[in-house]
Amino acid sequence: MTEENEELEKTEINHISENVESVGQMIIGGIEQIGGILTGDPVTRAEGDFNVAVGSEHQEINKNLTAIENEEAGRRESNESIHTENKE
Repeated sequence: MTEENEELEKTEINHISENVESVGQMIIGGIEQIGGILTGDPVTRAEGDFNVAVGSEHQEINKNLTAIENEEAGRRESNESIHTENKE
C-alpha cells in the first residue's frame, strides 16, 4: 500500500469516527430531551436540545470536510495524471 493510500485510509477512518461521535451526541441529546419532558425538567430538556443541535452541526461540518478532502484528492490525481502524460 502506498503512502498516499494509507493517508486516505486514515482520513476515511477519522471521518467515520467523527460521524459516529456526532450521531452518539444526537442520541444522548434525544434521551435527555425525553427525560426532561417526562420529569418536567426544562434544564434537562434544554441540554438535550443543545446536544442534538451540536451533534447535527458536527455531522454537517464533517460531511463538508469530507467533500472538500475528496475534491482535493481528485485534483491531486488529475494533476498527477497530467504530469505523467507530459513525461511520456
